[in-house]
Amino acid sequence: MVQGRYDQRVRVFVEVRGGEDDWQEAEDRFARHDWPVRSHHPAGQGPLGNAVEPDPGSRVYQIEVRLFGIARGCDRGAAERVRKMARAARLEAYVLRAEHLHRDRETRSAWRVIDARRRRLALRSSWRRHFAGWALTRGSYDAGGMVTGPAGQALRLARAGHQGDDPSAVAVRPLDGMWKDPVRRWPEEEGERRTVHAVAWALVPALALVCASHAIPASWWFWALLTAVGVAGTARAGWRLFPDGRMMGAVLVLVASGFFTAGALGLVGGEGWRPSDVFYLALVSGVVTGLWLLVRQWTWGEWVAWAVPLVVTVVVSSFVAAGSVLHALYADELDLSTSDLDVPPIWQFLAALKLLSILAYVLLVPAWWGVARHRHHFYAAPGERTNVVLHMAVFLAILAVTGGYALDSAGRAAERTKAAAERGGTPPPYFGVEPSWTCVRTTTALRGVAGEGPALDPDRPYLLINVAGGTAVLWDQTTDEPVKLPAGKAWLVPAEGGGDTCR
Repeated sequence: MVQGRYDQRVRVFVEVRGGEDDWQEAEDRFARHDWPVRSHHPAGQGPLGNAVEPDPGSRVYQIEVRLFGIARGCDRGAAERVRKMARAARLEAYVLRAEHLHRDRETRSAWRVIDARRRRLALRSSWRRHFAGWALTRGSYDAGGMVTGPAGQALRLARAGHQGDDPSAVAVRPLDGMWKDPVRRWPEEEGERRTVHAVAWALVPALALVCASHAIPASWWFWALLTAVGVAGTARAGWRLFPDGRMMGAVLVLVASGFFTAGALGLVGGEGWRPSDVFYLALVSGVVTGLWLLVRQWTWGEWVAWAVPLVVTVVVSSFVAAGSVLHALYADELDLSTSDLDVPPIWQFLAALKLLSILAYVLLVPAWWGVARHRHHFYAAPGERTNVVLHMAVFLAILAVTGGYALDSAGRAAERTKAAAERGGTPPPYFGVEPSWTCVRTTTALRGVAGEGPALDPDRPYLLINVAGGTAVLWDQTTDEPVKLPAGKAWLVPAEGGGDTCR
């Protein structure tokens, strides 16, 4: 298994016992996991020296374990992976020491190599000198090539290899403004982490105040405390945002938090956020992030154990939902068929999305598994047996939750429709089905109209469910049964409610 991508590198010293055959097996396993062997020594020698008891049947390997996840705890995560590898290979191997190899890159200025002679000629011209600055920025004097580093080093790099020519014929122009900024900067990844932390903390006061504005007064103390913690955390994150200018960073992040809060409370136009919006945004963001963290770490074995069954599950669920499970169950509760509703495809699609959106709650389990792996929790270290069990649990949960939701949603909607019909009120719509009260007039003698259900009474209104396939589907509030009539032999006149009379 070749792992071309990884987040962390960990130096691990592993003691392998058992002799030549086991040592060869260990080396094969290291290569299979793409863990380079940097060195190996008999026990009691090498970098660890006499910290390890001398043993002719034991060898200490220095390997480099590459893994995904955050830097904190990656040494423990690497040790757990080596332990599981040794257990799977039935090797007597022990992790003696693990240490994170921290490597980050400083932020360097970028420069474009230019032809200095052409620029000097332009500066000697009486009229071209006025456009020389614009032409330089536009790239008119570029000679091809780019270098990075401080100003002095960039110029030396550009002129390197031109000893035979006039070195002054080559110069550089900056592609950014960092070269003249005396403020120090964090290394690349460290700066990204601090920026993400600052944005996350800046959102906390806004979210707390949104919840407080819709909460009962008895809970305001909790939201006030959370807001205070959020403001303090925001100030601290801003203070740590830049290595220089800490006060400026704190003010900048606090101002950004103020803008977030104003937008969340609707103070700058709009309706603002609601706690339900915050909850679903956090839920969806957490699930998507967790699943991404999980999927990016999968091995081929885990793809077979997880992805293939999961794709089949989603495809089957989408196919069933496309047939509108919710509409079929709703129609069945009203003693109708799906063809009696004839819902437009867009509403079937929305019903399918609603059904599939419930999976977000089920996917919290694998999402948390992805977060746990990313943070190197001991119970989430790669192991295909655990993943298969987890997949089966999620698969069963998907069936149970979606089936239960579909039955409950359609049943409650049908009950609301029946209850509204008994009261004479207007039932709520249900994914494109919009019942309304109507008076029915037949174009021929009533006895000559072939239909289904109780006898039609033209003096009182009926609840019109739908007109589909040339059939008007009605609901009789007196008998609590559906009535079907040929649409071509009936006039449907809107009524105000079920308590009116039709004349």
